[in-house]
Amino acid sequence: MPTIAAEDVSVVIGGQPILSHVSVTVAPGEVLALLGANGSGKSTLVRALLGVMPATSGTVRLFGAPLGPTVPWDRVGYVPQRLPAASGVPATALEVVTSGLLHGRRLRPPRGARARALAALESVSLADHAHRRVQEMSGGQQQRVLIARALVSDPDLLVLDEPTTGIDVPTQATFVDTVARLHDAGTSVVVILHEIGAFAPLIDRAVVLRHGRVVHDGPPPAARADHAGAHHVHEHAHPDPEPPPTGPTLNVEVP
Repeated sequence: MPTIAAEDVSVVIGGQPILSHVSVTVAPGEVLALLGANGSGKSTLVRALLGVMPATSGTVRLFGAPLGPTVPWDRVGYVPQRLPAASGVPATALEVVTSGLLHGRRLRPPRGARARALAALESVSLADHAHRRVQEMSGGQQQRVLIARALVSDPDLLVLDEPTTGIDVPTQATFVDTVARLHDAGTSVVVILHEIGAFAPLIDRAVVLRHGRVVHDGPPPAARADHAGAHHVHEHAHPDPEPPPTGPTLNVEVP
C-alpha cells in the first residue's frame, strides 16, 4: 500500500489553475524530491497532499485512507517553509516541539514528551535554546524548531518544504543524517528542494513540476556545473510554450 497515493489532483484559485491533473505515489520507505522553479506548484501540491489546501478535483489517500479524520495524523510530520504567524502566546522552542506530540483528541503530551522534545532539538543543534522564545529566534533557528517538531513523533511520513533554507551548512549535514536514519528505519520522505544538494545520496525518485504539471517522474536529474538538476529538467524536458499562470499569493498556516 503506498504511503501517498494522489490521482489527477488539480487546484484552481481565483479562476487560475495552480495544479493541473497531477498524479503522484510514494512507496513506504521511499524518499521523493519535488523539484521545479519558483511558482511551479510544489508547495501547493504538498498542501493538497496533506489536506491543508483542498483540491479542486482528484483524490488523495494517506496510508490507504482518504484525507480526513480517518488518516492517522500522528504518523505524519510536516515542516512548512516558515513559522506560522504568531498567535500572541509566547512559546518556547521546547513547547513548540512538544506540540508535535499532540494529535486528534490528545490534549496533553504523552509520558516522556520532554525527553523526546529535547532529543529532537538536539538533532537540530538547538538543545541549548530549549527555553528560549521562538519569536526571539532568527529565521534559520525558527526553521530548525519546525524541523524538530516534525521529528519528535518519529513519523512514518515526513514532508519537508525546503527545510534547509536559512540553515547553516553544519546543521544541514546533521539534519540530513537524521533524515537518513529515518529513511533506514522505513520512513517515507517527501521533500521540496530548490537544489538537491546534500540530499542527493538519499533521493530515490524525483518529480519535477512546471506550471503546475508533472514534466518528469523518475530518477533524480543529475546536477551540472552550470545548472542545478531541477533547473536543467525544468528548462529542457517537455517544453511548454504557454506562460505560467499567475495566481494569488498563498498564505496558508500549518494546522
